[in-house]
Amino acid sequence: MGELLGIARFKFHEGKVDEYKRLSAKAMEIVRTKDSGTLQYDIYLNDDESECMVIERYRDSDALIEHGENLGDLSGAILATVSVVHGEVLGEASEDLRAGLSGSPVQLFAPYQSM
Repeated sequence: MGELLGIARFKFHEGKVDEYKRLSAKAMEIVRTKDSGTLQYDIYLNDDESECMVIERYRDSDALIEHGENLGDLSGAILATVSVVHGEVLGEASEDLRAGLSGSPVQLFAPYQSM
């Protein structure tokens, strides 16, 4: 099992951009101080701040699971400010991660070809 890439696109609920920014700043602090295997955690906003993209890279499945545990209830609060346009995890996921993603809006993509 190797690195995983996470990609999410969110559309903000009306009037919730500032709340998302406040909560995502807390999430970023948690990632910086508690996550041991998060390699990248970047948030991008479009010009009119109606949508955002989150790009994440993790050392392995255990690191992604740890990240979810570290964010805990904060993830739910963040997701309450947005609609999920899409969410994907790319890479070879462990059985534990597969089980954790089951029933979620996040789709798993396994490697096919790479350079």
